[in-house]
Amino acid sequence: MTTLTQEATVVGITVPTGLFIAGQWRDSQGQSRFDVHDPATGAVIAHIADATTHDALDALDAAAAAQNSWGSTSPRTRAEILRMAYDLIISHREDIAAITTAEMGRPLDQSLGEVRYGAEFFRWFAEQTAHLHGNFGSSPNGDFDIITTKVPVGPSLLITPWNFPLAMGTRKIGAALAAGCTTIIKPAAQTPLTMAFLVRLLAEAGVPDGVVNFVPTSSAATQSETLMNDSRLRKVSFTGSTGVGVRLLQQAAPNIMRSSMELGGNGPFVILEDADIDAAVDGAMVAKFRNGGQSCVAANRIIVHRAIAQEFLDKFVQRTKDLHVASGTTPGADIGPLIDQRQRDRVQRLVNDAVQDGATILAGGHPISGNGYFYAPTVVTDVPESSAIATEEIFGPVAVVITADSDDEAIRIANDTPFGLVAFVYATDVTRAFDAAKQIEAGMVGVNRGLVSEPGAPFGGMKASGLGREGGHIGIDEYLETKYIALGRTRP
Repeated sequence: MTTLTQEATVVGITVPTGLFIAGQWRDSQGQSRFDVHDPATGAVIAHIADATTHDALDALDAAAAAQNSWGSTSPRTRAEILRMAYDLIISHREDIAAITTAEMGRPLDQSLGEVRYGAEFFRWFAEQTAHLHGNFGSSPNGDFDIITTKVPVGPSLLITPWNFPLAMGTRKIGAALAAGCTTIIKPAAQTPLTMAFLVRLLAEAGVPDGVVNFVPTSSAATQSETLMNDSRLRKVSFTGSTGVGVRLLQQAAPNIMRSSMELGGNGPFVILEDADIDAAVDGAMVAKFRNGGQSCVAANRIIVHRAIAQEFLDKFVQRTKDLHVASGTTPGADIGPLIDQRQRDRVQRLVNDAVQDGATILAGGHPISGNGYFYAPTVVTDVPESSAIATEEIFGPVAVVITADSDDEAIRIANDTPFGLVAFVYATDVTRAFDAAKQIEAGMVGVNRGLVSEPGAPFGGMKASGLGREGGHIGIDEYLETKYIALGRTRP
């Protein structure tokens, strides 16, 4: 195997472009690479090593070989490595943000926000590492002792999406390393450079060889199937579409593999009759248009009480029209490009179908001409509940506004979806808001706020939106097994 010497210079920053296996950067066995594009221009900004299935198995060999040693490493040592990784991310925050903006397109200030948020997972899990306690007690009949302890699940495959290429990685990696699990990281093909830079920082922080392995590939399905057919892999964590999640769960079944799935959403943003309209508009702008709507926790449907709908629309539409769409490096940009042409075409199809179904466009509704994959911030109303734009995850800067005549109708509409990742509720009466939040079928509910993501809180959904939770006190539990020891009492 040749040692990789080539690196890429992306926006003036040197970024590794190889695989990272057993503590070494190297090229793929196939000696092939795939292109990484800037979605603001369509230009190629780097070529990164394209891992083969043989490379993936080499990564699993390395992870399996390092598992016993890493799993028995003291919690304090693991915590110190994670804390060092946090410090390194913060010290390199501007470089990481610039790389993310180059390959993902979002405005630079939003990328900086992701870096700060993503780094916090390493600090959070560093603080949790020394608190993985079991229990000790006598059996009910008193003739033996019950001991429970926590042990690492084992080598874990971490599959991350393109929309938050740093934070979706640190949320998984931080928990896995804190628990004592070795990892194989498969980033999205659209945004592998941010993760490559992070992996280099993890090595600098002192992560031992084989504990973190990095295998970007253009053949994700083949790679995942190969790894999950190997019984040495004991855990898969995936963030992405429900369809892919279902296939991964099917592949996990034969080896009874622990699985965490953060899947699609159709987030309802419910504005009840007594809501503070200005606050609701502020929250909707964040929940809908942050990251250009390319977020699993974006507001997909804004459900507003008919009595206040017009006032809300007047203010919301004007704020939408005021958004500045431009390259992420443009000062004052609010929204960057969509990730690629395919996604922009999909968003346009949803808007066109909605119009065919009788919807009214109040703002936007069209791609922006020129280089890159830009789409005008859009507000659509008069949308039938059965329209594809109201039932599918949009993943773009398109807000669907639906009116309701009562709290009960708003909640019914909110729950009329197979998904249940996130929801939002606005009301000035806290009891009213809390009652609605309890009734909405979602794993996370923001009450009078348009952003719920927080490293110290559990992240995950219900129904077709996934299994398990990331972050919070229970985030590490996804990477731990509970072992019970029945300790007999010897007598002289």
